[in-house]
Amino acid sequence: MKQPTHTIPSREEILAVFRDARGPLDAAELARVLKVKPAAQEVLGRRLNAMERDGQIRADRTGTYVLADQSGFVAGRVSAHRDGYGFVIPDEGGDDLFLNDKEMNKVLNGDRVMARVTGLDRRGRQEGTIVEVVERANTHIIGRLMNEGGVWIVSPEDNRINQDVLVAGGPGKAKAGQVVSVELIEQPSRFQQPTGRIAEVLGELDDPGMEIEIAVRKFGVPHVFSPAALKQANRLPNEVVEADLADRVDLRDVPLVTIDGADARDFDDAVYCEPVKIGRSKGYRLLVAIADVSHYVKPNDALDTDAIERSTSVYFPRRVIPMLPEKLSNGLCSLNPAVDRCTLVCDMVVSQDGEVKAYQFYPAVMHSAARLTYDEVAEILGNTNGPEAQRRPGIVPHLLNLNEVFRALLKARQERGAIDFETTETYIVCNAVGKIEKIIPRTRNDAHRLIEECMLAANVCAADLLIRHKHPGTFRIHAVPTEEKLNQLRTFLKLVGLNLGGGSKPTARDYAEVMQRIKERPDAALLQTMLLRSMQQAVYSPDNVGHFGLAYEAYAHFTSPIRRYPDLLTHRAIKAILQGRKYEPKGIELGKLNTTLSNSARKQAAKDKAEGKQKNEKDLTIWDALGVHCSANERRADEASRDVENWLKCYFMQDKLGEDFTGTVSGVTPFGIFVTLDQLYVEGLVHISGLGTDYFQYDEARHELRGERSGQAYKLTDKVSVKVARVDLESRKIDLVLAEAQESIPAPLERARQAAIEALEPKAPKKRKAKGEPAPLEPSRYTSTGDEGETGEEGADEDVVFVPPPRVPRSARKSAAKTAAKAAAKSATQSAAKTAGKTTTKRATTSAPTTKAAAKTPASKTSRKKQ
Repeated sequence: MKQPTHTIPSREEILAVFRDARGPLDAAELARVLKVKPAAQEVLGRRLNAMERDGQIRADRTGTYVLADQSGFVAGRVSAHRDGYGFVIPDEGGDDLFLNDKEMNKVLNGDRVMARVTGLDRRGRQEGTIVEVVERANTHIIGRLMNEGGVWIVSPEDNRINQDVLVAGGPGKAKAGQVVSVELIEQPSRFQQPTGRIAEVLGELDDPGMEIEIAVRKFGVPHVFSPAALKQANRLPNEVVEADLADRVDLRDVPLVTIDGADARDFDDAVYCEPVKIGRSKGYRLLVAIADVSHYVKPNDALDTDAIERSTSVYFPRRVIPMLPEKLSNGLCSLNPAVDRCTLVCDMVVSQDGEVKAYQFYPAVMHSAARLTYDEVAEILGNTNGPEAQRRPGIVPHLLNLNEVFRALLKARQERGAIDFETTETYIVCNAVGKIEKIIPRTRNDAHRLIEECMLAANVCAADLLIRHKHPGTFRIHAVPTEEKLNQLRTFLKLVGLNLGGGSKPTARDYAEVMQRIKERPDAALLQTMLLRSMQQAVYSPDNVGHFGLAYEAYAHFTSPIRRYPDLLTHRAIKAILQGRKYEPKGIELGKLNTTLSNSARKQAAKDKAEGKQKNEKDLTIWDALGVHCSANERRADEASRDVENWLKCYFMQDKLGEDFTGTVSGVTPFGIFVTLDQLYVEGLVHISGLGTDYFQYDEARHELRGERSGQAYKLTDKVSVKVARVDLESRKIDLVLAEAQESIPAPLERARQAAIEALEPKAPKKRKAKGEPAPLEPSRYTSTGDEGETGEEGADEDVVFVPPPRVPRSARKSAAKTAAKAAAKSATQSAAKTAGKTTTKRATTSAPTTKAAAKTPASKTSRKKQ
């Protein structure tokens, strides 16, 4: 018999009524306010009982309800894991609250919730239940359209969203396998999947540029300018007009030049240098002219609103998502050659020792003498009689002056002990359809360093000006490494006979001295990697604590206002100082700012709070909020860029299945080793199951995996020979196997093979996990920024690593998983009994699936879990 159904308000709607109510409400009054029909009031009563059970409301003896006391609740943001569980990241700091997969059915990644601690899980972590969803973070979800038994669903591209979205109203013109954007009309709840309607059809997965379209939506990168911003940009003139020249120093007769990459399209900065006398000594006058974006983008106008939301330009191969419309970023603000442009100039006097003796800032107008590339400048400096120098004879003397001031500034850099890591940057060369043609190392020459030193000098002067005038701003700060990281680094250095000076508060000079000592060592690359990993991430903040890596007491970003909002804020502050006033951002909606902290920042905030060093809430200003916002959006841009690069690299590797390569171990984790292929600069994972049949211990101090029986060790910077075993476009993963060893096979076949081998061999004593302790988790380097916290270091405390069974969280895959597991186990047992360990390798198909089962079978989700 068909049961009658009734539409009743959601828990969020009921809680909203209680918040607005001045007193207790009974069920009848609540039904009247919410316009619940009489036939549905019994169902409403059951929902109220459930809310009382979950601690959202409480009832008194008269049968009226009020909001429960929320003082014991934890308010925070949900951070989801791809395997179904998640965490509540508390707003007030402290330990994360673990949420099991049943609790995660109620929410999506990023939702803000109120949760209640229910106890401890088997690992001793606080576990909780969601009491209320305060704010939903996702209105649209990007994913693949699938047909499951006649039911249309969208499988999210974001692996942190573990629930498929049911499609209401049919797919329309969209076809199975296509990438679509679905607008949510029903958010998930305890017993209901999210539901949505298709809002946009992006196309096929391998369409040119599709990986970028996915990334900008997946990470919430604003990529469409508001009509108001475009209208304002279109009203601006195409060139500098006479009215723009008022109160500006005319530098149009000074041969300022821009020096950028060959593929650059927006030119923020121009430089010029001439020799001067400082007393009886030789010195230099260095001009750094920066595009005067603040002249055109005023506080709280439409362009400014869009710029705040973006905070930074996002760079992808072949495409840029700019912070400002192209009319400004590539036109009116860009210091293009042979046209007048408005600038804000840092005019410095630099000694032969690289010390800035004096500086001043002023608005100016300039006329770029040339648009130069790094390679052109490097060639001119390397051969002043060569063809490049002969093409530009009038500029050569000025470039030589720039080279001299660069040498002076470089000398000062070395004197103050700034850290200079030698890293290899790569450049992706794309073909006509946007796919990788090749990946090449980006050669860093003296022209790169010349511009870098000039920009650093201007940035330091900008920070100094703010401090001298006690004007707030967004400083670029880089704090001293944490005590925990320092202890790990010192332990490692001690093992290799080195020592880091400075005690609990080392300086950049201490790091630089270690770098100098290891330069000629064969393990120099490993040691440099360890030094780099011990350092914190630079962020924006009004609280100046200096820049550790650059060894500056104060540092601010000033030189790139076209592509970074903090630089624009610095320009406004400098102009206010020049005009004798104070600038404070106003009219900004704080609720729209990004408040996401990195895991390391959250740890530090919790520590400061425990030690009483945390800033009082009443002392927080708009500058604090903007610092957090710009730092968070900078990380968002990096994540989106990295996601696109990883997708392109996977696509690039599809036709290299089975090929052998040499590589360097670039990461060691409890679940395997990451290897960067030497010639291709692509990284993949050799899962621990592919390292042989031994049990491997993870040594965190040495960053190595070592076999218990064989003694075979794998550590950072080791050279290995590998074979490409599998490429998974969907999860952006490349799986490798050791070329000289037996190839690993996907779980559950691997587990069945291993069990059969163990049954034939005498059992050696093994270190086991404590009873009830779950298997170690496997965070992925592809989504980690290197400063993971509670949600990114699970399993790191395991000495002995076991291959964890794959977890298939979605019900749509359960039947496929059972069938595959039985067939695989049967096949592996027979094979192992006959050959005692010979394996076969199954290559996963990379063709576009059209159903959920085809897209995500257990065999195509092997080896590692993604954090």
